[in-house]
Amino acid sequence: MKVGNRDFMFRCFVILHTVLTSNAFALNRILMTQPHGKRSFLCSSIRSHVEESLDGSRNTQVWWISAAVSFALITAGGSAPVLADGATKEFKLPPINLSDTTRCVLKSSAMGQANAARDSLYDLRQCKLHGSAAVGFDLSGVIMGGTDLSQANLQEAYFSKGYLQNSNFDGADFTNAIVDRANFKGSSLRGAIFKNTVLTATSFEDADVENADFTDAYLGDFDIKNLCKNPSLKGENPKSGIDTRLSVGCRSR
Repeated sequence: MKVGNRDFMFRCFVILHTVLTSNAFALNRILMTQPHGKRSFLCSSIRSHVEESLDGSRNTQVWWISAAVSFALITAGGSAPVLADGATKEFKLPPINLSDTTRCVLKSSAMGQANAARDSLYDLRQCKLHGSAAVGFDLSGVIMGGTDLSQANLQEAYFSKGYLQNSNFDGADFTNAIVDRANFKGSSLRGAIFKNTVLTATSFEDADVENADFTDAYLGDFDIKNLCKNPSLKGENPKSGIDTRLSVGCRSR
């Protein structure tokens, strides 16, 4: 696990449910008793100390994550994280506004990624965006369906709480992206790359993930269990040559 830069805290926040320990809450309680200015100073000091001592051990990783989680909770006002949306079974979507000629454009949101907040509905259903580039874009909360993003460059993009069902992501590159609490149900992800991607609480139910690469992706035990049940989890990625099933961490059949 590597220490990130601009998305350091956010990555820790979205993988909270997989690594929570009593350390995080104990540290959070201590920090919350301090004035806001002192809290910021203490959090910065904690981060610096843990980064310097990071040696790859399980114990150090847990403390690093705990410190980062505490900072995320503080900056969010101490509120608990929202429930995962990736497991939602039914969605009620509004009709597509086909009269909007500017609708099928990849636009980055300047609002908070964690809650997928936007000032208006971001609807990319039935849009043809093959080969598009959205590196670092915040596309959190986007609605897709019949969308073509095959061969798209989506590195470091944010798709938190994205409705990504029944769409084409063949060959798309999600390296270092944040795709937590999203739903890929029924989508084609053949040959997609999810290297070092946050995928916690994201659903791949009925998705085609043949030849995808999940190397170093952030997946919880429950996520891995469900993904390993997907019959299309096989083959190897044509670009990286990585075995798909092994990249998830599934046991051999």
